[in-house]
Amino acid sequence: MSIVEIILPLLLVAACGYGASRSRWFSAEMVKGVSVLAFYICIPALLFSAMLKVPLESSLNPAVLMAFYLPVVSVFLVTLAVAALIGTRGVKQSAVLGLGGSYSNTLLVGLPVIIAAYGEAQMANVFLIIPFHSAVLFGLTFVISGFGKPLELIKSLVFNPVVSSIGLGLLGNVLGLSLPVTLDAALEMLAKPAIPCALFVLGANLNQYRLSGAMTSVVSLSMVKLMLLPAMVYWLGSSLELSSLERAVTVLLAASPLGVNAYLIAVQVKQHEKEIAGAVVLSSTLAVVSVSFWLWVLT
Repeated sequence: MSIVEIILPLLLVAACGYGASRSRWFSAEMVKGVSVLAFYICIPALLFSAMLKVPLESSLNPAVLMAFYLPVVSVFLVTLAVAALIGTRGVKQSAVLGLGGSYSNTLLVGLPVIIAAYGEAQMANVFLIIPFHSAVLFGLTFVISGFGKPLELIKSLVFNPVVSSIGLGLLGNVLGLSLPVTLDAALEMLAKPAIPCALFVLGANLNQYRLSGAMTSVVSLSMVKLMLLPAMVYWLGSSLELSSLERAVTVLLAASPLGVNAYLIAVQVKQHEKEIAGAVVLSSTLAVVSVSFWLWVLT
C-alpha cells in the first residue's frame, strides 16, 4: 500500500469533519455528540476488546516503552527549560510549553495511521503505550506548574475512559476471561465506528482553533513535535534494536501532531493558551506532510 493510499482516506474523513463544522451543517452541540460517542463508547470498546484478546507474552517489550518515553520526557524537559531561559516567564509558567512539544495525538492520528499502514495486529504495542501517555505528561505539567492536587489528578486518570478500558481489558486478559459470542459481537459493532468518528472529530475541532500571535513559538513547537521528537524515537528504537514494526509504531505515535487535550490543559492552568492552540492547528495541518515523510523513512 502506497503512502498516498494510507494517508488520503484518513485525510478525507477529517476533511468531512472540518467541512461539516465550518459550514455549520454540524453545530457545536452535534460535534460534541459525535465526540462523546467516539471517546466514551466506540474507542473504549475498541481498546477493551483489543486488550482482552492481545497475546501479552509476545507483546510486552520494555524496550518499546523505553524507546518512546525516554525521548518524550526528554523533549518535555528540554522544551520547558529552553522556554524558561529565553522567555519572559519562569519554569512554572512554561510547563505547558513542554507539553506542547511532546504530547501526541495518539488516538485521533497515530492509531488510524498505524492501523491503515500496518494492520490491527500492531494495536497491541499502541495500547501498551497509550495508558501512560497522558498520565506522564499531564502529571509532569500539573506538578511543575503547581496546579491541582495529586489525588484529584490520579482520580481523573483512573476514571478516564481510555485508561480504564485498557486497564479492564488488560486485567481480563491476565485472568484469562473471554466474552460470550453475542456480547463480543456487540462490542465489535460498537468498536467499528471508532476510527472514522475520531478522525471526523479531529477535523471538526480544527475549525474551532485559529493560528494567532506568537508565531515563533507556534512554529517551533510544531517542528519539535513533528520532526525532533520522532527523530529521537527513531534513533533510540534503532539503538535498542527494536523490530521494524515496533520502531514504526513508536515513531508514528511520536510523529503525530499536538493533541487537542494540550490546549485544554493550557486553559486549565491559564498559561500560553494562544501558543498551544496555534500549535495544535499548525502541527495538525503539517502532519499530512510530516507523517508521510516518516512513513517513507520507515518503509
